[in-house]
Amino acid sequence: MANQSPLDDPHNAAHAWARYRWLLRWMALATLLVIAAVDAWLYMGVGLVSIHLYIATSLGIGMTMMLMAALMGLVFLSSGTGHDESIEDRLDTSHWDES
Repeated sequence: MANQSPLDDPHNAAHAWARYRWLLRWMALATLLVIAAVDAWLYMGVGLVSIHLYIATSLGIGMTMMLMAALMGLVFLSSGTGHDESIEDRLDTSHWDES
């Protein structure tokens, strides 16, 4: 039988997801700042080349940083709410009878 997760409580879940959205908003701002800095550095280094270079660079950095933020945010969400501890570990041998 699976244990009850703290995220099953609507109040805890709402708080956790609000914190997750807050984290993603700040990471989106940080991502935009990094993209602007890299595009400026790239413009100073190579000048005005094809616009596709800047678009590809911006999309690559933006998607990478936001994917990292989303996945790490989910790790923080599950760990911070106690959801990780609520799982049933079928590989845990401490409850097996070794007689």
